[in-house]
Amino acid sequence: MFENKEGQRVPEVTFHIYQDNAWVDVKSSDLFDNKTVIVFSLPGAYTPTCSSAHVPRFNQLYSTLLKNGVDDIICISVNDTFVMNEWAKVQKADNITFIPDGNGDFTEAMGLLVDKNDLGFGKRSWRYSMLVKDGVIDKMFIEPEQAGDPFEVSDADTMLEYIAPDADRPLSISVFSRPGCPYCAKAKARLKQEGLEFEELVMGRDFTDRTLRAISGTSSVPQVFIDGDLVGGSTDLEEWFND
Repeated sequence: MFENKEGQRVPEVTFHIYQDNAWVDVKSSDLFDNKTVIVFSLPGAYTPTCSSAHVPRFNQLYSTLLKNGVDDIICISVNDTFVMNEWAKVQKADNITFIPDGNGDFTEAMGLLVDKNDLGFGKRSWRYSMLVKDGVIDKMFIEPEQAGDPFEVSDADTMLEYIAPDADRPLSISVFSRPGCPYCAKAKARLKQEGLEFEELVMGRDFTDRTLRAISGTSSVPQVFIDGDLVGGSTDLEEWFND
């Protein structure tokens, strides 16, 4: 059974990182001293759950977490620095600090280095998250020890619930658009005016006419979705704000 290390200091190790065309040695103390830091660790860069859920949601909740006392969010994986650097670019997760634990030193000292030989991964990190205050582990969420890659408690929302249970979550907004569409531009401008972040999916690049018909029942753009609900076009969006 994995040891919960709440109340203990994080391991003091040196991470070897390649950045700005030079090798840099970063110590644990550089990352954690005099700061409140969220760490989430995962089995590997580019793996499905890590790329589609774990990293994106922490990135999305960054501003909310900062408003509630967090100074930095760190993603650690037992991968080399070049893999982590490229993965960070692909994820476009500019709010997260990606730290390579290439030798597994930090993960092993945490007692969470596991054998993934059955997948051809070798030694990797078990999935977990923790809140670290001035180098001391305040809270840990360790995934249950069961087969596969469980993802039940180390997610960003669970961490936010622990830190600030009454905090407002940012809205999840997607805008389906096409190039040159004036109504799409109007809808995006309205969302920006309200200070709301959104993702834009462009017809011909991210989806087809058939895709839009399948999920919204129409091929007209824009189509705005908010927290899983179809709001509709730019006029519908104005009505949504008025309501």
